[in-house]
Amino acid sequence: MKIYPESADSQLEFDKVKALLHEHARTEYGKHKAGLLRIHTKKEYIDDALRQSHEYKLLLEQSMYFPNDFTLNIQREIKLIGIPGGMLTGEQFIFIRKLAENTEKIFRWFVNERRTAYPALTKIIEHSYYEKQVAEAIDTVLDETGEVKDAASPDLQKIRLSLFKKRNELRRAFEKVVARLNKSGYATDIEESFSNGRRVVAVFSEFKRQVKGIMHGESDSRRTSYIEPEETIELNNDVYNLENDERKELIRILRNLTAQLSQYSGLLSEWFNIAGEFDFASAKGMLAIDMHAHFPNVHDKALVDLKEAYHPLLYLYNKKAGKPTIPVSITLDEKSRILVISGPNAGGKTVTMKTIGLNQMMMQSGLLVPMHPSSQMGIFKQLFIHIGDTQSIEFELSTYSSHLLHMKFFIENANGKTLFFVDELGSGSDPNLGGSFAEVIMEELAHRKSFGIVTTHYLNLKVMANHTPGIINGAMAFDEKTLQPLYKLAIGKPGSSYTFAIAERIGLPQHLINRARKLVDEDHFRLDKLLNRTEQDLQKLNKDKQELDKLLKENEQLNRQIETTLNKERHRQQVEVLKQQNQVTEDRIAYLKDMERKLKQIVLEWRKTENKEDVMRQLQNLLFRKKEQAVTNKMAKKLESRYNEVAEEISIGAKVKMKKNHQVGEVKEIRGKRAIVQIGMLPMNVDISELVVVKEK
Repeated sequence: MKIYPESADSQLEFDKVKALLHEHARTEYGKHKAGLLRIHTKKEYIDDALRQSHEYKLLLEQSMYFPNDFTLNIQREIKLIGIPGGMLTGEQFIFIRKLAENTEKIFRWFVNERRTAYPALTKIIEHSYYEKQVAEAIDTVLDETGEVKDAASPDLQKIRLSLFKKRNELRRAFEKVVARLNKSGYATDIEESFSNGRRVVAVFSEFKRQVKGIMHGESDSRRTSYIEPEETIELNNDVYNLENDERKELIRILRNLTAQLSQYSGLLSEWFNIAGEFDFASAKGMLAIDMHAHFPNVHDKALVDLKEAYHPLLYLYNKKAGKPTIPVSITLDEKSRILVISGPNAGGKTVTMKTIGLNQMMMQSGLLVPMHPSSQMGIFKQLFIHIGDTQSIEFELSTYSSHLLHMKFFIENANGKTLFFVDELGSGSDPNLGGSFAEVIMEELAHRKSFGIVTTHYLNLKVMANHTPGIINGAMAFDEKTLQPLYKLAIGKPGSSYTFAIAERIGLPQHLINRARKLVDEDHFRLDKLLNRTEQDLQKLNKDKQELDKLLKENEQLNRQIETTLNKERHRQQVEVLKQQNQVTEDRIAYLKDMERKLKQIVLEWRKTENKEDVMRQLQNLLFRKKEQAVTNKMAKKLESRYNEVAEEISIGAKVKMKKNHQVGEVKEIRGKRAIVQIGMLPMNVDISELVVVKEK
């Protein structure tokens, strides 16, 4: 990406983001990549980098262990392996062994399902492979501490065995000499020491001539002399020669191992880079979690559609201080390419502009951005900014001259893939003249199809934005009552600078404010006042809208609860109906089975008995009693439709119903526990317990 000026990354504080990323990296490779973080314009690279950051962020959020624990910088060792005749020490080979072990764990971690689940991270290792011969070759020669094993070669094994024997022989001989000298009183408290790798005895200087051997030196006080006894000279020579042979053999073995692994120098370099790439992805994932950053939708065209976007550094600062951060939502597309933001000073105009620019730089460098994941972000090939006072003493440029020089570069180089930011366009000169130049500059940038954000206090630019295609107004909300900025961006209308309101609130003398108002052009003052009132009305309207939205959501929630309750009740009723139907069906089946069993019994009795009449009576009772019961039920239903039962005592003249045959009559006479009931033309003597009083409906 082409950036203007060169200090744009520091003005937008992109260098601070890189510093935070650098802190999260553990390897020199990762720290180096963080320090040289580049802003790219190829969608394929940006997509891969963003997906790697996103996938590692998911691993961290799910507390999944990823086996990348190698943090050593062994570039020198890897380079030395590839040089003919080079040799690594045992300790350096252990570093190589740890790299191989780390790489093996990484390849084992990426089993089939994980390769599918994390395709972007898989790309880091897709062109490499794990070679077990590297670790096996090192394990054959070295132990876990980096010492060469005795079995590394037959000659080394033979030398070390001889060396072991000679050292034991030397130890025994030396102990005898020390014991003799101690007995004679010649040896000091130190008794034994080493000089140039040879074993010597410490004796008092006055007795040095009584001890036969080679003198190797004296102490600083000249009170102690160090003498190699005559009895151990030959043994010391043998040990020295064997140690020299061992050293030569170790060098030969390590040089051979280095030559053996030299064919894998390129592969080892790949493994080192893989460990660094995963560390870099880890750093990006940790930074994303700190910033509450997400993976937006990226398009290979000029587009800005940010939802609930935060300034990353402001979010971290407020998070540490326990303060809320107000997000910004903004859309720039083919129809609305340039946004003119107005409003009072310290209202958040510059912060809003930096939020858009810094997030754009982060996204195109492969970093996740602190905004809603449904945001749409395009790819720009140029990013121009002009923020703050750029007065130059060196080139004898005034603030306005420098401002025009920057605008000249913008106009000459801007195109449809340019994203620009200008703070206080036209400032530094006469408001009328500066405002006129600002209009011309903004028209030219709009003509070149560039995308950008401009902040201003000029009324003519606010008016221009309302009638110029491709340019729209925006205002930073301000609470006139409390005189506090709300840090909220409202798109579609210009904002007031609240000049007189701020003056009144801070207690400036009223007569000075009134004089200032008279000096202002009436139309100018009336327009600013109208913007002021419009903004306050819009804030009230937004507040009412939020309250209405809240009530609508509550209403929708209640409707859902009612619907859920009704569905449960309908379901319960349906279940109850099915239960009743199933019960009727079960009773019917039981009755039919019982009838079948009884009919089979009658058939058997018909065949066995000679008295057929008894069998016929049984059959008749079985078949026709059911019919009588059906008739009785029918009569009962008919009476229930005409009469209601009442809880009254039976008396003469009362209408009663017979419980057994469901017939209704009138009580004519009561005889103790029985009653004479007139049913039609026929009087009947019935037990009172079989009667119930009824009344016609």
